[in-house]
Amino acid sequence: MSSKGSEVRMGLVGLGNMGTAHATCILEGKVPGLRLTAVCDVDEVVFKKLDKHRDKLELFTDASALIASGKIDAIVIATPHFAHTTIGIEALQAGLHVLVEKPISVHKADCERLIAAHQSDGQIFGAMFNQRTDPHYQRLRQLITSGELGKINRVNWIITNWFRSEAYYASGGWRATWKGEGGGVLLNQCPHQLDLWQWLFGMPNTVRAFCSIGKYHDVEVEDEVTAYMEYADGATGVFITTTGEAPGTNRLEVAAERGRVVIEDGTISFTRNEVETSVFSNATSEAFATPPIWKIEIPVQGNGEQHLGILKNFAAALLDDKPLLADAREGIHSVELGNAMLYSSMTGETVDMPLDGAAYEGLLNKLIAESTVEKKVRSDVTANMDSSF
Repeated sequence: MSSKGSEVRMGLVGLGNMGTAHATCILEGKVPGLRLTAVCDVDEVVFKKLDKHRDKLELFTDASALIASGKIDAIVIATPHFAHTTIGIEALQAGLHVLVEKPISVHKADCERLIAAHQSDGQIFGAMFNQRTDPHYQRLRQLITSGELGKINRVNWIITNWFRSEAYYASGGWRATWKGEGGGVLLNQCPHQLDLWQWLFGMPNTVRAFCSIGKYHDVEVEDEVTAYMEYADGATGVFITTTGEAPGTNRLEVAAERGRVVIEDGTISFTRNEVETSVFSNATSEAFATPPIWKIEIPVQGNGEQHLGILKNFAAALLDDKPLLADAREGIHSVELGNAMLYSSMTGETVDMPLDGAAYEGLLNKLIAESTVEKKVRSDVTANMDSSF
């Protein structure tokens, strides 16, 4: 379906927290070129959130009806995780342009099915990886791709500032269940960090992980993870995350031949070696010498346009042939990383990459079938929250 012209007719399915935020951005004219013409949710009550815009919108309670309506050129999918695949495939097969929330699917095999439904390069297929708009990570990527850091030897990311209460997990019956969400902190909170990991450092050769199930909460999925990764060139990585730690930490540390970069508390610090580590080690005659260093604070301001930036980029791709900042086809990598961590932990083995998607799908289906958790939804917290955070 062509969308060339002055504007794109957008549809949106899933009016939870993020879906409503996306809808509001478009309705308030913050995304030039996008006009929201229709929204969909299985719960008609949530349409009240957009009451002041009702005259601009057609309302649907069935995603298939929205997709087949002829009222839209493109669709934003902001539903619980498993529906990303089914609705995404249907929308792509109908010829619509698609922007899908993270993660693009719950597991690698579903990612492959979703990506296979993408018809051509002319059909725009984007993902809501809004952290790619953050100048901190953009500057780090520039340092890596330019060769300024030299070979990377070690990466550590401690991302534990995801504290969530029991009330959070009681806010939706699908939350923190294998059947409803397909995982815990790796599938809900960390897709952005896993995406940034592969965007910055590429995919590892092996993954060994230890995931704690319900360590801090009354849930059946992982709420704490420690993962160790190895790369073909000898680099290593450690990824630590949880929803049970307060106060939490968000510290990304990259140790490379030309020095160390740390992103923490809104700053980028670069302790730069005047001479590459290995070169200095081989050249010096002193037993305890270290390379001379420069201490550099790399200037950055703010965190980018985030979700709004991805929406603007999606519009620019549709109307002006601009490249996508977050191509949804790349979304398989973050899902595969998370799946590999869970698979490693549950099998007690190191996982060779690429992950066997069918084997992980079989394990997940077994977990879903054996689930015995009956979620109780608190009446004072909405049960219609979407998949984001």
